[in-house]
Amino acid sequence: MSALFANSLRAWPGVITIGEPAGNAVVKFRVQVQSMWDVVRIDAAATDSIRTAKVYALNALVPDALFPDEFSVKLNGAEIFDESVSLASAGVIDGSTLLIAHRRRRPVR
Repeated sequence: MSALFANSLRAWPGVITIGEPAGNAVVKFRVQVQSMWDVVRIDAAATDSIRTAKVYALNALVPDALFPDEFSVKLNGAEIFDESVSLASAGVIDGSTLLIAHRRRRPVR
């Protein structure tokens, strides 16, 4: 399955671009909030941080989220505890999906 196809599944129209990624250093990935089925596509430089991607995605998907620290980020099921690491250092590649979830359980309504 190609990264282009994987990035287009259930995604909002358009792509969020972080900064000005140059040439081959662009990573095309998806970010999904666990409590929602919506996904945003993001193009970023491999040197951008996980936290930056999380903040951009939260601004798009959960605009009323005031505190980004209330959310955790997972890649391939494992939480990324140090969000200051770069996307490349965390293992994000083309076609990856970052999952954003509330750190604390929330009541079912």
